[in-house]
Amino acid sequence: MNYSDIYNKSIASTEAFWAEQANQLEWYNQPSTILSKDNNGYPLWFADGELNACYLALDKHIQDGYGDQTAIIYDSPVTQTVKKYTFNEVKTEVAKLAGGLLSLGLEKGDTAVIYMPMIPQAAFAMLACARIGVTHSVVFGGFAPHELAIRIDDCEPKAIITASSGIEIDRLIAYKPLVDEAIVLANHKPEKVIVFNRKLGARVPFKKYDVDYDALVYGSEEAACIPVNATHPLYILYTSGTTGKPKGIVRDTGGYATALKFSMKHIYDAKEGEVFWAASDVGWVVGHSYIVYGPLFNRNTTVLFEGKPIRTPDASTFWRVINEHKVNIMFTAPTAIRAIKKEDPNGEFIKKYDLSSLRIQFLAGERCDVATLEWYREHIPIPAIDHWWQTESGWPMIANMMGVEYLPIKPGSAGKAVAGYDIRIFGENGQELGPNEEGYVVIKLPLPPGTLLDLWKDNERFKAGYLNKFPGYYFSGDGGFKDAEDYIYITGRVDDVINVAGHRLSTAEMEEIVASHHSVAECAVIGINDELKGQIPLALVVAKSGEDIEHFQLQHEVVQLVREQIGAVASLRDVVIVQRLPKTRSGKILRKMMRSIADGEQFQIPSTIDDETIIDEIRAVLSQAKIGCFK
Repeated sequence: MNYSDIYNKSIASTEAFWAEQANQLEWYNQPSTILSKDNNGYPLWFADGELNACYLALDKHIQDGYGDQTAIIYDSPVTQTVKKYTFNEVKTEVAKLAGGLLSLGLEKGDTAVIYMPMIPQAAFAMLACARIGVTHSVVFGGFAPHELAIRIDDCEPKAIITASSGIEIDRLIAYKPLVDEAIVLANHKPEKVIVFNRKLGARVPFKKYDVDYDALVYGSEEAACIPVNATHPLYILYTSGTTGKPKGIVRDTGGYATALKFSMKHIYDAKEGEVFWAASDVGWVVGHSYIVYGPLFNRNTTVLFEGKPIRTPDASTFWRVINEHKVNIMFTAPTAIRAIKKEDPNGEFIKKYDLSSLRIQFLAGERCDVATLEWYREHIPIPAIDHWWQTESGWPMIANMMGVEYLPIKPGSAGKAVAGYDIRIFGENGQELGPNEEGYVVIKLPLPPGTLLDLWKDNERFKAGYLNKFPGYYFSGDGGFKDAEDYIYITGRVDDVINVAGHRLSTAEMEEIVASHHSVAECAVIGINDELKGQIPLALVVAKSGEDIEHFQLQHEVVQLVREQIGAVASLRDVVIVQRLPKTRSGKILRKMMRSIADGEQFQIPSTIDDETIIDEIRAVLSQAKIGCFK
């Protein structure tokens, strides 16, 4: 079956197509209802089916005789550790942790927050929750207590599972004090905090709600898998929203398992037993889908990597991991390849390793520029496949479906619509646009299985953000166009969420923090193009009149403020002081225009601008500071 055949079948015979894919899984109760609707009229998949994600990831393979196959390779250059776990070993760890969670009073329908670095225990915690029907919410370990507290209040976990520390290249980050501070800040108070002590020297203050991870696992009986409904929330994953309040994306169990199994075979072309490496973090959607659940559903060995593409110890790290573990398929962000390219432009490190095991390289997280794609293909002569998806989708929406048909690559395009996604380009008034006309990227409902079920306890925001703009369609929030051959090009976000090295961050939230500084009268935070990270934030600040503060001091304090409340992941480095911000006569700040100035792009001066002379003022400030296109 070629791409056109499988794609057309998925659109023309949607229910039959996905019923066939669901049959690839082992269910406790096979679904008889394939597609239905919830109480709000939103599509549901496999509503009367019952299954368990942990069973599909571990127990099934053991029962099939693959218990001694390596399930997880933990490779940590920051601690100089490599450890391999078989499916049998992972199942024992997970089942005993699940038993421990039950003994602490957690039960099906509860929630738990997981705040951990890239260590095997993070994956064990996710799978243990799934085993007993506890909905997990993984929070990226780089987020500050303020951000963690917001998520605690939203999902109201009964327990938090954390570790004593993470490592940022060569710097130890004590996690436990951050968790304790978040609990102080939060209105909701979790009953227990389960702490895995890595014994790396980080401070681990003891609180009365603390439980030692190792003692809990050692003293617990193995828990069996608990069947859950297909629509049971497997996890909540928070992503930045334009209001500054993160959105809790709710993922179901049955649709997600069906979609991931389908994607591993048909998009990533992963054969059972092969080694699959997604160089991401379990705190992001890539980590959920393609470090933990997807590879394990498909009986792949998954690599869990605690390090960076450079400086752990150098730009050879990725190639060393591929060579050492015989990686067959890799997935990373273009940012990582750009960082390696910057350190090793001639690919000298690549020549030192045997990369013959590697069949395909996938790239996603932000738009892959042509130069990065060409550099990779020059030095590693295998398919380098750009593809596009979102936290909301949970799996790829646009790709070259390598397990179906290897289509020609068009640099700048993420490929064609993946089977199940009826992607259109709409104009402002909902009219469908023709080839090479840029507009809004939308997807006709129903979305395929595995995509978001709702926003956690906020259906009105779900409808307002995704469904109301174009009734009957999911609004992706991105702009783009199709060419005459239906290749899709994503041009970027149409809201104020920026993509920093694959991490979606809210400029609105950053603005609130910057504006809280006592010397700031007004500010705007915009995302500007960056060669390495795709986008980085730029803060333009108007100081209060009469404030006796040096520009350098204000810049430093603003950067520190954002770092403390969001975390280093925000990557705010550039803060410029301006006399005023460009606005419309009604007072709306012209952020898009400022982005265009910083990026050196052509733009039309809005007819509603209050004073055109401010354009030259902004240019002069950015030029003097050597920011954006003025470097």
